Amino acid sequence: MARLGLGERWDCVFANDIDPMKAAAYRANFAGSDHLRVGDVWDLQPHDLPGRADLAWASSPCQDVSLAGGRAGLTGGRSSAFFGFWWLIEALAGQDRAPRVIVIENVAGLFTSHGGRDFEAICVSLAGLGYRFGALEIDAADYLPQSRARCVIIATLEGPAPAAGRTIKSRAVREAHDRLPEVVREHWVNWRLRPPPRRNQDLAALLEPDHAVVWRSRAETDALVAMMAGLHRVRLEAALASGERRVGTAFRRMRQGLQRAEVRFDGLAGCLRTPGGGSSRQFLVLTESGEVKSRLITPREAARLMGLPESYQLPAAATAALHLAGDGVVTPMVRHLAAEILEPLLEGRDASADAA
Repeated sequence: MARLGLGERWDCVFANDIDPMKAAAYRANFAGSDHLRVGDVWDLQPHDLPGRADLAWASSPCQDVSLAGGRAGLTGGRSSAFFGFWWLIEALAGQDRAPRVIVIENVAGLFTSHGGRDFEAICVSLAGLGYRFGALEIDAADYLPQSRARCVIIATLEGPAPAAGRTIKSRAVREAHDRLPEVVREHWVNWRLRPPPRRNQDLAALLEPDHAVVWRSRAETDALVAMMAGLHRVRLEAALASGERRVGTAFRRMRQGLQRAEVRFDGLAGCLRTPGGGSSRQFLVLTESGEVKSRLITPREAARLMGLPESYQLPAAATAALHLAGDGVVTPMVRHLAAEILEPLLEGRDASADAA
């Protein structure tokens, strides 16, 4: 999805994933995928990566970016996908082949996980190789009707140089920055990302026609509604009272030992997740003419919520397709980053940054 977001100006020369299902989807959608290596990132060697890349993009599972994994990974351990990636970057730097720009994308919780020590470990690693870097908190809702907050760290060996700059707007970014040791903060750059064009689609616009999908039974829908309490029941009742067609989404959560259904009718889907346990399954809730219907989000709808084109070939199995979407990166966000920051950096143009 990062490759799709970057667009045709970019040439992908190397890709890696440990998941055979994702690898199969990559090959199905990109002709000539000999550059794809399937397997553990820790099994890669510097000679597997060709030349010197302009950009290295790393999106690793959030549980892999941990203090324990980081400490092991920096010394050659195998417990963290991110630090397996970082070992390669260090090796490339030793051969004068360090990527000119690095993007590290993860959940917004990276800013605060383990008291901020995970974020600090990444920043210390970047600073140690001479990268200047900064972070952005970006929500997919600026691009597509999905609430999906992300931490995006952009690091560069190109300009700009650190100096006094403006205030960081995002509270999460500001607090993460302020927790860093002073010697690390000296490498910080405040990236400025101009807002994208106003989003003109809501969730309903991306859904399949009612007749083309499988709806849950009345009993199943009633059971979901029975799990709603407080504010969420009020939201449902308000949607019903409007008499209009309203589309919302719901997750089941454990709250104080009870399973509750939490619903929203703000035109956004909740954050797509990999289909693991029951709490990860997102329901669509439709109210119309005083009736309530519910169903699961389809794989194609999930793909649309990630910005994938209709031509994108999804895995045949629904679970595999939903897993791919839930683990992905929103393609229009990548395109916006490329246009506003990455491409100007690499071309020596103004990269929309203030140094901190």
